[in-house]
Amino acid sequence: MSDTQTPQTQSISKELLDILVCPLSKTKVVLSEDGTKLLCTDECTDPKCPKQYPIENGIPKMLVED
Repeated sequence: MSDTQTPQTQSISKELLDILVCPLSKTKVVLSEDGTKLLCTDECTDPKCPKQYPIENGIPKMLVED
């Protein structure tokens, strides 16, 4: 990331955000206020869900380990 890029400019597009869901609960995810992670919505009740997924270099890391 260059000095002029902030986490928010590295964030994902609205179009992608509109189609992403939590891989465990299949509920909608929303972008955190600082734009650095995706947050699983309150409808998620899966106890294995980490509730948040980091965004690194504009790519959401939504893999769930067994």
